[in-house]
Amino acid sequence: MNNEAVGTWEAADRKPSRRRAAPLRWPKLSASAWLLIAGIVALGIPTMLTVARVSWSTEQGGHGPLVLATGLWLMWREVPGALRLREAGNAWLGGGFVALCLLAYLFAHITGIIEVEAFAFYGALLGTGYLLFGGPVLRELWFPLFYLGFVFPPPDQAVAIITQPIKIAISEQAVNLLYALGYPIGSSGVSIQIAQYDLLVAAACAGLNSIISLTAICLFYIYVRHHANWRYSALLMLTIIPIAVFANFVRVILLILITYYFGDAAAQGFAHDFAGLVMFLISVLTIFAIDGLAAPLRRALGNGHDDD
Repeated sequence: MNNEAVGTWEAADRKPSRRRAAPLRWPKLSASAWLLIAGIVALGIPTMLTVARVSWSTEQGGHGPLVLATGLWLMWREVPGALRLREAGNAWLGGGFVALCLLAYLFAHITGIIEVEAFAFYGALLGTGYLLFGGPVLRELWFPLFYLGFVFPPPDQAVAIITQPIKIAISEQAVNLLYALGYPIGSSGVSIQIAQYDLLVAAACAGLNSIISLTAICLFYIYVRHHANWRYSALLMLTIIPIAVFANFVRVILLILITYYFGDAAAQGFAHDFAGLVMFLISVLTIFAIDGLAAPLRRALGNGHDDD
């Protein structure tokens, strides 16, 4: 092969590499599709305003704005690629699911059950997404869609049932530790006595309600940093609940000691909020530390390739 032929072949071979991929165009939607979207959004606006007023102003739901912002960022990052899988969803299946969600939404809105109303709205939103873009797109976006569910408040009764045994266990272990260190402390039922002060277990362990916040933030970190290594991600996710429980244990110890040294007023004031901040920082820093120490395991589960 002569030099001219080689040069021609090399030029032809390089040409495609200089071409840029065509930008992704958002699919065109019919007027009825836009009408459906507008209706769901119109339902969602008052619901989201209520969620912001009732839930986001509390310790348990204070993570809502952060989850909403980071979840929308994930959607903005991953939706363009997922839309290439678009196909029409089953009209009967999707329409039936949306109708059931709207009935639940109407019932919850009338009765004032904001937890049910919020998740019914989100279900209707997901059903609309299925109708317009199909199942493959939703499966591709499974984590951002699951993560955005943390925006809405869980039922209080469910949280109480799940956390009450953990609260009692944490308070007992905190009392045992401080008693072994020589503090005048004891417990009776849901009450902790130290010196002349009484603390309720529910108040001391109130931070355990924020276990949902910690779970959401840690899941976001794990997904963004390690989602390509799903085996390691799954193992790291298993540490979230123990980390949250340990952080709350530290919070309870702090509140008991603040009460003992500075009085009940100090423990229920600024120090209470400060202890909550300490708990959150402990949780986040612990997940970072575990992730750093587990680098050899991460490389092993990633077939020798570090996903950093």
